[in-house]
Amino acid sequence: MHDDAAIAALTRRVEVLEAEADIRRLQARYMWLCDTPLPEFGVADDAERIDLIMALYTDDAVWEGVGEYYDGQFGRAEGAAAVRTHFEGFWSAERDPALVLNAHYLTSEQIHVDGDTATGQWIHVQPWLFADGSAVLRSSRLNNAFRKVDGQWRIARTRTENVFVANLPNGWAGAFPAGSVLMRP
Repeated sequence: MHDDAAIAALTRRVEVLEAEADIRRLQARYMWLCDTPLPEFGVADDAERIDLIMALYTDDAVWEGVGEYYDGQFGRAEGAAAVRTHFEGFWSAERDPALVLNAHYLTSEQIHVDGDTATGQWIHVQPWLFADGSAVLRSSRLNNAFRKVDGQWRIARTRTENVFVANLPNGWAGAFPAGSVLMRP
C-alpha cells in the first residue's frame, strides 16, 4: 500500500512538472510568434502568423488589456473570432508608423497547475521600434490561464496589465548588424 501511494504521489509530481514545461513552451511560442519581424522558419506572412497564434488558443479564449492604460488601448476580445480580429488589427497595414521591431522578454515566472487547468504569471519587457525612428519600451504583468484540450495545453486567457511605457530616444538601438533579421529582404 505504501508503495502504491508513493508511486501515485510521484506520478502527480511528474504530471505537474510536464504541464509546467508544456505551458512554458506554449507561452514562449506565443511570444515568439508575436515578435516582429517574425523569424523566417517557414512563416509566409501575417495571415499565417495569426493562424499559428490562433492554434495556441482555446475556442472560448479571452485576450484582454486591463487597467487604466491598457483597458482603453487593447480592450477585451472574447472567443476565437474576436481574438483573431484583435490580432488582425494589431498587424494592420494601416499602422502608421509601421512597427519594424518588437521582441518579448519574459521574467518572474510563476505557473500553477490544477489538473487540466493552470494559471501563469510573468512580467514582460518589450522594446518597440517604428519605421519613423521612434521607439518605446513597454512592460506588462501577464496573468494568463491555460486549459488542456484533447491532451494539449492551450491558452484560455491572455491578460496583460501595463507596468510602464517609456519613450526611448531615436536611434537608441544603433545600426542593425548586417546579419540582423531587419536587414534581410
